[in-house]
Amino acid sequence: MNERAKPLRLHVPEPTGRPGHPTDFSYLRLAPAGEARRPPIQVRAADTADLAASLVRVLDDEGHALGPWAPRLDPERLRFGLRAMLVTRIFDARMLIAQRQKKLSFYMQCLGEEAIAVAQAMALRDGDMFFPSYRQLGLLMAKQVPLQELICQLLSNECDPLKGRQLPVLYSRRKDGFFSLSGNLATQFVQAVGWAMASAIKGDTKIASGWIGDGSTAEPDFHNALTFAHVYRAPVILNVVNNQWAISTFQAIAGGERATFASRGVGAGIASLRVDGNDFLAVFAASQWAAERARHNLGPTLIEWVTYRAGAHSTSDDPSKYRPADDWQRFPLGDPVARLERHLETLGEWSAQQGEQLRKEIEAEVIAAQKEAERHGTLLDGRVPSADTIFEDVYAQMPAHLRRQREQSRSES
Repeated sequence: MNERAKPLRLHVPEPTGRPGHPTDFSYLRLAPAGEARRPPIQVRAADTADLAASLVRVLDDEGHALGPWAPRLDPERLRFGLRAMLVTRIFDARMLIAQRQKKLSFYMQCLGEEAIAVAQAMALRDGDMFFPSYRQLGLLMAKQVPLQELICQLLSNECDPLKGRQLPVLYSRRKDGFFSLSGNLATQFVQAVGWAMASAIKGDTKIASGWIGDGSTAEPDFHNALTFAHVYRAPVILNVVNNQWAISTFQAIAGGERATFASRGVGAGIASLRVDGNDFLAVFAASQWAAERARHNLGPTLIEWVTYRAGAHSTSDDPSKYRPADDWQRFPLGDPVARLERHLETLGEWSAQQGEQLRKEIEAEVIAAQKEAERHGTLLDGRVPSADTIFEDVYAQMPAHLRRQREQSRSES
């Protein structure tokens, strides 16, 4: 007689820490700094499987650069990167306060993830196009975009360069290679692949860089992007920012429990890396490697950046409801800003006094930009772009029926 079959059960992934219970970070599959090999850019996708499962790291705990991925960056470039990361962090902190003061409606911080955007922006060239998600503010800071313009967008005021048409944080800077942000997650991944394909069709030399979070890899757009990138060898870098949490859902819910997100790239026929996203040097080196592959017509590269969302998902979120309050302090890969400062100190190119002075300078710079932006209005006073602007930026030449509507609108106001 056959033994009675046992009932089937679904597996529902759970985080290793909850409020009141410290997170066990052993699930991260870490590796020592300098251990990962650095293959030639001509490597086959299948031969990167070990790199997609391990972790590319350069900086050790003492701030020394180790191994074959250590890039040759002079101290001036390192200090520039540090400054851009600090501008991002201090800007975030000021804008978070402004949101609490009801000067803007909504805000999302990059806290803990600054190295990923800043270092990649420095590794790519002018003319390349970024298709970011909403925590890549560092791309704009590395491009030295005027802070006042960014704040005006956040305030949706009279000088908002986007004329109040985008939510705060959803920036758009075509001249700086920053494609319009979308609140619909994962769309930018397929857009980046399409842009890269268009660049190749035109015989251009520019590449694209798409960004997505760990949670959004569960969206169909993620898989569609991998298929087109692989089939057409699109010159694109596909960035998966694994900051451990989607809005309130642990990364394992999106499939990160038994396999890395980087391994999905290998399965799709794409060379893939898993990289310490809090290691500025590792981010720069991996981004540069992927960019060179793209520029040599060797196709796409998928990079999983292992990092941690230190703050709330947004100003509408309370992370203390679903994770331990001290998670970021205990995260094994540390603080990207502190790690780069430590590295500069080991080179004799930085000191605590220099760090304190730089922070004061940036704080004053951000405050001055905020005051100037607020002169043009905040959410509190309702000084928004004119209703006339709704007719603009739709057609190269405004058709007659829109001109009539605009005139009617003016006469009725």
